[in-house]
Amino acid sequence: MDSLENWYRYEEELLYQGYSLVAGVDEAGRGPLAGPVVAAAVILPGRVFLPGLNDSKKVSPERREDLAHRIKQVALDWAIGISTVNEIELLNIHFASLLAMRRAVQGLSVVPQFLLVDGRFPLNLSLPQRALVGGDASSASIAAASILAKVTRDQLMQVCHHLYPQYGFDRHKGYPTSAHRQALARWGPCPLHRAGFRGVR
Repeated sequence: MDSLENWYRYEEELLYQGYSLVAGVDEAGRGPLAGPVVAAAVILPGRVFLPGLNDSKKVSPERREDLAHRIKQVALDWAIGISTVNEIELLNIHFASLLAMRRAVQGLSVVPQFLLVDGRFPLNLSLPQRALVGGDASSASIAAASILAKVTRDQLMQVCHHLYPQYGFDRHKGYPTSAHRQALARWGPCPLHRAGFRGVR
């Protein structure tokens, strides 16, 4: 994204309509074979400069860590929501992701007036909202939520590595890399694996 004007166009359109507290919402972890799905909600205080802000998938791990620290410093409020492996199995990954995002919004101390949600689907909440496909690459608030969700999930997978070091969760974070598939073939799934996912079952 090449300018602050582009990054904040959705937020500033909403400000013009009277919505000053806009929360961006995004999740991380739909694709892995193991671990939870993690979501974040972030309310930014207007047009704030966050150098290097982008969709978390386009940012290096080191830069994500720096950005996450900065976002937490400048945000009016932020919160994390999680759906467990059991909930992913029970609901499916789509509905578990929406649940994690809803929990993130509900965890905010500051009640948002409007939600910008990454993806195609709104959340089951009685708040005005807009779903934006590719929102993590076009909205500063959603991109900030993307960063916090990804960093938090990576940290959780580091903890999971200590519980089950044979799978290498510290390296691939549960994604279906060749090393992860080889570990699955050797050791079989552990309780953190999503039993219904192709590649695990």
